[in-house]
Amino acid sequence: MRNYIKITVLLLVLSISCTDVVDVDVQEAPTRLVIQASLDWEKGTMGNEQMVKLRTSTEFFDTTSNTEVTGASVSVTNDTSGEEFIFTDQNNGEYITTEFVPVLNQSYTLEVVHNGETYSAQETLMPVTEITDLYQDREDGFDNEELELHVEFTDPVDEENFYLFKFQRQGDLLPEFEVGYDEFVNGNEIDWWYEQEEDEDTDKIEVLVPGDVVAIEMYGISEAYYDYMDILIDQIGGVGIFSATPVSVKGNCVNLTTPDNYAHGYFRLTEVNKASYTFE
Repeated sequence: MRNYIKITVLLLVLSISCTDVVDVDVQEAPTRLVIQASLDWEKGTMGNEQMVKLRTSTEFFDTTSNTEVTGASVSVTNDTSGEEFIFTDQNNGEYITTEFVPVLNQSYTLEVVHNGETYSAQETLMPVTEITDLYQDREDGFDNEELELHVEFTDPVDEENFYLFKFQRQGDLLPEFEVGYDEFVNGNEIDWWYEQEEDEDTDKIEVLVPGDVVAIEMYGISEAYYDYMDILIDQIGGVGIFSATPVSVKGNCVNLTTPDNYAHGYFRLTEVNKASYTFE
């Protein structure tokens, strides 16, 4: 019995005193320009105030570097009319215009000149249908005992439509994104529902409850941007041994001067519905 106790205590001491140092080998990558150019035209507004943000990429664990890009030249041109909109440098990584003219289904070209190199991207301003109803229920989600939010709208007939949804509950740090398209529901009334689930790993209750306020944004997007966001959302939510290996996702911003030195980010133009719902 004494020997058994000694061995057990020794093993306990060894397990406590031994510390393994694990070096995480993070792949190094060249510093790249990051272009955040989301020109969103909210229904019911003029859409003239728009912003493009520029920064540089950093190493994975770097949280201290100043990544704001100033001194660049930023413009967006209507490809049909040739009208050019200049975005003014605010000296904090933001470039702003108050004169943008949004035209649905019209193609626009973004041009960014930075450090002697020209980046360009082309996109079409996509329309979005109206939201016809917002309501709550408990019947259609993964758990029929929990609340879910329903967003109803009618998909336009005889055309392909792609959608991006952004949901953010008041008090949550980050929003949630979902994408969809009308391959099998073209021209029909669509009931898109959103539900929060309980975090099984932390026992933290995340389900929607009475009194919660959720902000909803529904965007009409291009097929190319749908493909881009579909991959990003999959990678953000892909956790576990069967998840896909994350890969570098390229946006639509091309470096015309040095093609290999491409930029991260995406130039998108969308029409957007914005709404809010308070659970009862």
